[in-house]
Amino acid sequence: MSDFHDTIAARAGSGAGAGTGAGSWIDRWRAILGRLTVVDSERALEDDLLTCLAGVEQPRVLAFVNAHAMNSAVSDVGFAAAVAEADWVLRDGSGMKMLMDRLGLPAGLNLNGTDLIPLIVARYGNRRILLAGTRDPQLSVAAARIRDDLAPGAKVDALDGFLAPEVYVTKSRELQPELIVLGMGMPKQEQVAQQLRRALSGPVLIVCGGAILDFLGGGATRAPLWMRRLGVEWLYRLLREPRRLFKRYVIGNPLFLSRARRYAAATRAAARHGRDVP
Repeated sequence: MSDFHDTIAARAGSGAGAGTGAGSWIDRWRAILGRLTVVDSERALEDDLLTCLAGVEQPRVLAFVNAHAMNSAVSDVGFAAAVAEADWVLRDGSGMKMLMDRLGLPAGLNLNGTDLIPLIVARYGNRRILLAGTRDPQLSVAAARIRDDLAPGAKVDALDGFLAPEVYVTKSRELQPELIVLGMGMPKQEQVAQQLRRALSGPVLIVCGGAILDFLGGGATRAPLWMRRLGVEWLYRLLREPRRLFKRYVIGNPLFLSRARRYAAATRAAARHGRDVP
């Protein structure tokens, strides 16, 4: 087992209880960035991270952070704490790369959920999977695609994404899945994930999947490959859903960049005075 594998396995064991407390938004960003697992090569992704994610021995949570998540952490203390308590937190998007570059930290691979989650699901063939998110017809289509194509032999159950959190806990206890994919969007899915981790006892990976079930179910489409390679998939989504995503991207992106500059300045000042930095 590689050093990277040992490191991420050890970090996964320290996720519970890593909450941010109230504090300032600087404190919340520091807690989230301190949880990031940076994967620097495709080989490390395939041999180490995916192997860990497919072999959990107790309830574990995988979360993703992008610019929108960091903006949300500024005003939503509960959401920030839920992300910081995840066992694995992965960088999603070019905005986070800009932040890591500004901090002089390695950004690693861009591990967005839309690309990574199907790779995780593929490791759960012939096992039990629970999908919780979106609604029909997309939900049923996503379940069929996973069962027939991505994870052959898997027993796939599906729940509407607009139910009370207690319903997901009850059904998870009943079904005992080994993989739970939450596709409810932020902040609900991160908070439900932590409730599930506290309530369950068996080996189960709980993935905060955002719009993954809509993508798998045909309710949303990916940007062209050239846009994804340039890191502007957000622009494609904005053009397709301007009313819903205007605040997130047109207002949120400049706000994130401004906060990234302020956070970097705060970390430099903390370093000069010998205080903790991410």
